[in-house]
Amino acid sequence: MSALDSTTVVFVPGLRDHVADHWQTLLADELPRTRTVEPLRENKVSLDARVAALDKVLADVDGPVVLVAHSAGVLITAAWAQQHSRPITGALLATPPDLTVALPDGYPTREQLRDNGWYPTQRRPLPFPSILAASSNDPLARYDSVVALAKQWHSRLVDIGPVGHLNPAAGFGPWQPAEALVAALAEQSSNIPSRISSNIESALVS
Repeated sequence: MSALDSTTVVFVPGLRDHVADHWQTLLADELPRTRTVEPLRENKVSLDARVAALDKVLADVDGPVVLVAHSAGVLITAAWAQQHSRPITGALLATPPDLTVALPDGYPTREQLRDNGWYPTQRRPLPFPSILAASSNDPLARYDSVVALAKQWHSRLVDIGPVGHLNPAAGFGPWQPAEALVAALAEQSSNIPSRISSNIESALVS
C-alpha cells in the first residue's frame, strides 16, 4: 500500500481556467485521492479570493494532504500557509512566477496584481516540507529569483531543466516526474534528487 492511497492530493492551479491537457489535470485523473481548487467565476485575479477557495477545499478534506501547486498557485499556497494552520504533509511547488518584473502579454499587469493583493510576495518559511521545481528557462521567472524563493521558503530546490513554464504552451501535457515527487512528499522521503530530466520519456534521475 502506497502512502498516496491514504493521502489526498489537492491541486492548486494558477490563474488559468480548466485545461484538460495540463499536467495537473492529467495527474489528478491518475491518483487515487484528489481534489482540485476550481477556477473562480468572480474576482478571478484576487489573491484573497484564491486563498479562500483553497481553504474551502482543505476544510472538506480529512487526513493527510499533499498540495500540488503550479504557477500563481504556488504563491496562493504560500499566502495560505501564513494565514492558516491546517497540517500539510508536503507541497510540490512548480514554476512560480516572479512578480517583481512585468509578466508577458496575456497575463495580469503589475497594476492589476497590486490592486488584487499580490504584493509583496510571501517569503516567510513554509510550515511544511516542500519541493520547489524550477525551470531553467521559464518566461515568467528568472532562475535566480526562483532559487531565492526556495531558500526563503526553506524548500528543497529541484532543477527540472528547460521546460518553459511547464504548461501546454511549453509542450506539457504529461509531466512524468510529478507523480514520483508527490509520492516522495506523501512518504516524507528525503531521497529526492536535486535535478531531474523532464522529457516526455524520462523518469527521475540523480
